[in-house]
Amino acid sequence: MASVVGTYARAFADVVMAPKNQLDPARALQELQAVEALLQESAQLRRVLENPSIPGERKRAVIKALSARMGTTTQVRNFVSVLIDHRRLPLLSDILKQLEEELDERQGFTEAQVSSARQLSDAEKKMLEAEIIRLTGKKVRARYAHDASLLGGAVVQVGSTIYDGSVKGQLEKIRQQLVG
Repeated sequence: MASVVGTYARAFADVVMAPKNQLDPARALQELQAVEALLQESAQLRRVLENPSIPGERKRAVIKALSARMGTTTQVRNFVSVLIDHRRLPLLSDILKQLEEELDERQGFTEAQVSSARQLSDAEKKMLEAEIIRLTGKKVRARYAHDASLLGGAVVQVGSTIYDGSVKGQLEKIRQQLVG
């Protein structure tokens, strides 16, 4: 299923990033997330849209009405219709995750998870993000968490790479050197 999810995510990313569409990637993601939330809230709607015995044109009419009410773009409405027509609506959550990663990659963004021993000030966050940009060469979307067990400093995870500048990490390195 991963290849199916990736195929749909890449195809919609192509639509979003096409200059002729003038579609804001953040808005497209928000609209799809709103559709996903609506489907999670309404089991009845989900059953109707996933039911193979209901004709596709009736399902598309439902999506068109919902899109008008929600104010979604034509591209998002059409994408949801394609998912319905190809019976891929149950994969929407996975497609959304993959789409977010694909759009981030195409826009030069990377996700960074930052854990620090204390809450960081805005100035410290900016300085840390600037360093991550320098290290990765990409724009950064950082998510911050507080972890008192670090004792001091911070741990930054970008993808599978971990930058450990915590006191706990430094003490662990010293311990390993003494043992070795």
